[in-house]
Amino acid sequence: MYLGIDIGTSGVKAVVMDGHDRPVAEATAPLAISRPQPLWAEQAPEDWWHAVEHALDALAARAPHAMAAVKAIGLSGQMLGVALLDEADHPLRPALLWNDGRATAECRDLEQRFPGFAQRVGCRPMPGFSAPKLLWLARHEPLALERTRRVLLTKDYIRLRLTGEAASDRADSSATLLMDTVAGEWDDTLLAACGIDASVMPRLVDSAEIGGTLRAEWTARWHLPPGTPVAGGGGDNMCAGVGVGAVRSGDAYIGLGTSGVYFLANDRFIPATSAGMHTHRHAVASLYCQHAVVLSAGESLAWVGRLLKAPDLSNLIAEVEAAGLMPVDTPVFTPYLGGERTPHDDPTLTATFSGLTHETSPLALAQAVMEGVAMALADGHAALIESGARIGDVTLTGGGARSILWARLIAAALGIPLRLTTHGHTGPALGAARLARQSVGGPLIASINDEETIVPVEPSLREQLLQKRTLFRRHLRLSR
Repeated sequence: MYLGIDIGTSGVKAVVMDGHDRPVAEATAPLAISRPQPLWAEQAPEDWWHAVEHALDALAARAPHAMAAVKAIGLSGQMLGVALLDEADHPLRPALLWNDGRATAECRDLEQRFPGFAQRVGCRPMPGFSAPKLLWLARHEPLALERTRRVLLTKDYIRLRLTGEAASDRADSSATLLMDTVAGEWDDTLLAACGIDASVMPRLVDSAEIGGTLRAEWTARWHLPPGTPVAGGGGDNMCAGVGVGAVRSGDAYIGLGTSGVYFLANDRFIPATSAGMHTHRHAVASLYCQHAVVLSAGESLAWVGRLLKAPDLSNLIAEVEAAGLMPVDTPVFTPYLGGERTPHDDPTLTATFSGLTHETSPLALAQAVMEGVAMALADGHAALIESGARIGDVTLTGGGARSILWARLIAAALGIPLRLTTHGHTGPALGAARLARQSVGGPLIASINDEETIVPVEPSLREQLLQKRTLFRRHLRLSR
């Protein structure tokens, strides 16, 4: 057995996987985002840890024999967030998350100071990334940065609590914009420009390299074998790629979670210099990955669910699917609740509804949100194509992949068929478990045929979304 732990934005998922890549036990625990000011998005690192405790306690209770057979643990986590720890490894403040948009001025300053910034790290500086956020902290909270003895990414804070080791993998760390992506090492000049030095950064390991062993107190609590190794792991986007099998150049997936991620594996390092795209190292050795990101995907549906007093999104989606609405029956929604990354690179964009009438129903609003996310992902698809990307099969994964309607809308908006797999919703945690297996000498992916469904492009649905996309783009100016 192999244990994968994914620390997402809205919750933690832990999966025990057997040697044939089959999940045998799962557990989840929720997380909440704090937004104390406009453009800000924060979480307390302690909340990450308590959610992990809750999920692993549940697994230990439900599947003690499976936990006792775990040979290695893999970690996945939301990317770009920075946790500042003091000399006692206590968090100094809430972590700034990937969808935090406060560091716009710092992005401009970094780009002016380093003309070849994208060629060095993989993309232009954008507000959600770690480097500009650290520079913002250096300017606005210098005392916190002066007291900082460790800077850790989300999953690496969990590694520290599990093992006592301060380590990070090169894939997740390449997205901080603080390392030379091709060389795979921290860049001293970029660190200094953001007010820190290499002494506060974790040591770097490969994604399938052991980055520590489990402390004895946790092996007893969770029925895990003594000295269980913990692999380097990766950012949730890279681990989702491993989880769905996007491990060869040209393989792609769309992750439909809190954000919407369009991920493409590539055997070439192609720095992104425009359109809000970014390129990093993959968790698979010798590969890189290109990203197009919609900041508010599942988060947009959660938002409209709150407005409609429908906290159970599964029930809301089921009602929308049963209604049988078409895009001509729904208003236009631009999903820019917290700004947008691809292709606009603008943290100040706002969301809009348009085309509302007396007849607009709550279910029409919910479907409009799903359509808006699909059209935003189509913008990301176009940006990737314009960059020269060669895209092969595309798999849909994440919590939103459970909705066949959303899959149909995305396929129609992009104009390409999508692949759904049996365990697509467990992508990052499953990928982390696969990396754990590789870290102890096993194969990255076992020879198992995962059941899959192909979602075709429906001509009538595509035609309606193409017409609607003209309105979608026209209303973009209202979002600015």
